[in-house]
Amino acid sequence: MPVTVDREGAVAIVTLNRPEAMNALSRAMRASLARAMQELDGDDGIRAVVLTGAGERAFTAGLDLKELGADTSNLGAANAEAAEENPVRAIEQCRKPVIGAINGVAITGGFELAIACDILIASENARFADTHARVGIMPGWGLSQKLSRLIGIARAKELSLSGNFIDARTAADWGLVNRVVPPADLLATAKRLAHDIAGADPAMVTAYKKLIDDGYALPFGEAIALEHRVSVAANSQVSAGDVEARRRAVIERGRSQKG
Repeated sequence: MPVTVDREGAVAIVTLNRPEAMNALSRAMRASLARAMQELDGDDGIRAVVLTGAGERAFTAGLDLKELGADTSNLGAANAEAAEENPVRAIEQCRKPVIGAINGVAITGGFELAIACDILIASENARFADTHARVGIMPGWGLSQKLSRLIGIARAKELSLSGNFIDARTAADWGLVNRVVPPADLLATAKRLAHDIAGADPAMVTAYKKLIDDGYALPFGEAIALEHRVSVAANSQVSAGDVEARRRAVIERGRSQKG
């Protein structure tokens, strides 16, 4: 199977499973990933998703260049909008939080897939590169616009125009990944965070994720206005008793985590 799905309670672990090809995003893998994410999005028992790659060499090396070279019509995948062809869209259409566990290289389309995730945890072996300029294909899954918003325009230009790799520590210093852990701890760290997220109210998590994403796509003033509208509508439905019960639960959780 080009993509496997394992369930651990309310958390699903989705694995890109072509380690012999550095988990390159073939047509079959893209379609399989779209189906998996659609199923998980509709599964009320799943509250958070971890996305990773099989093996230790690669999260994914991006579009399968051998497949592209065999048939130039495959280049359309770089501009595809449907989730079955565009894996970034498949991730973005999932309403549940997706944590990327980056186990090796994330190159070009693989870089785009990584930053489609809501949160990134990187192995010390992880490396990131945008080689679009070197292979002669313009990005079509959002990298040219998202990267500068994540790490700043000058750093984004350095990466995208040179095609150079950055290591996991640099990625963390630049704000691209949340944290870096030893390879043996990667999946456990990502799953632990996913279970933490899964322990919160799922409707609240889904709505909050949407508010963050929708606001991030707007100018700041419009984003603040959006938050106000959403907050007024949502908070008018909340009872004082519910808030107090949840406040106490948060305090107890904080005490247990401290211990």
